[in-house]
Amino acid sequence: MNHKKGAYYLKSCCLLFLIAFFAGTTLSAQVAPAIEENIPFLVTFGKDAEITWGDDDFLQIFFCLIPFDQKEQFYIRVYDPDTGGDHDEIRGNFNTTTRFSVYAGQGCWSDTAAQSIKPTGNFKSGYLLSSKTFGADPAYDKKYYSFGPFNPQEGEYAEKFGGRVFKIIAEGLSGDDGNLYKYNLSSSSKENIDIEGGNFFTYKYHFRLHDDQKQISQIYPYADDKTISVEVSNFDWDNDGLIRIFSVAKNGLLCDVSNEGDWIVNRFPIVEEEKNSTLEVQFIKSQVPQIKNNNVVVSVRNQYGISLPFFVIPIGGVPVYSPKIRMK
Repeated sequence: MNHKKGAYYLKSCCLLFLIAFFAGTTLSAQVAPAIEENIPFLVTFGKDAEITWGDDDFLQIFFCLIPFDQKEQFYIRVYDPDTGGDHDEIRGNFNTTTRFSVYAGQGCWSDTAAQSIKPTGNFKSGYLLSSKTFGADPAYDKKYYSFGPFNPQEGEYAEKFGGRVFKIIAEGLSGDDGNLYKYNLSSSSKENIDIEGGNFFTYKYHFRLHDDQKQISQIYPYADDKTISVEVSNFDWDNDGLIRIFSVAKNGLLCDVSNEGDWIVNRFPIVEEEKNSTLEVQFIKSQVPQIKNNNVVVSVRNQYGISLPFFVIPIGGVPVYSPKIRMK
């Protein structure tokens, strides 16, 4: 084994260990958004909505990581998949339909279109396992719908993550309301039973902030060894407070924030100690005025324009700033 291959093998093994260890701890239940993120809901609007309501493309792509040693079937459970209840954002009368679709197989994750922040090309890569469309249906309001059972072997093989990957797409087909929902990984169709080592991740995070101004939310992008700088982008922040970046080398760097219906990009260097580690993007709400029903979109890309994954259970744990590491 030459030195380059040996170094790559060592880095891959370290990443696999971190994913397996922290996803298997009692850090949180396997729910997206995770408890540690302190985000109330994911959000997808119907395709007839205005982007100024906080959704730039009316589509959200999430991935499910199932560890190699998981042999038993599993389920992807969607909490509150309909659009028509207390959690959802109404615009006039509820008229929105949302389609949830699960994909597996070669390319479902590795196809670059599936990881892009723009839903174009073959983002529905892989093959379709299951799909269901929901409108305003009291049968699913504040209740779960379970997709599956799925065979773990059907997921795309992802050696760098130590498991197989499935994809779930939420797509606003019609209407102009906001569908607020959550995902769970489970070994049961009837209740949420964690899959040891399982995790969710996405490359573009659409979510609802708390109305409570005391609540602080955070998400966790992972920077690999090839990352030397990042572009942290936020959409439709609506002047709702501060966005800060934390890591082992960054102690709450402020981001410029977007206005209604637009994107803004922040660029930060990545030092050696931040490579192969998790960053934290923290959202601190404005105290005055109070902003309610604020939906936000966030993405992070490296110097090549490649999107970084947000793991809901942060790889390596929540980053802790070390004052001994100086930014270059």
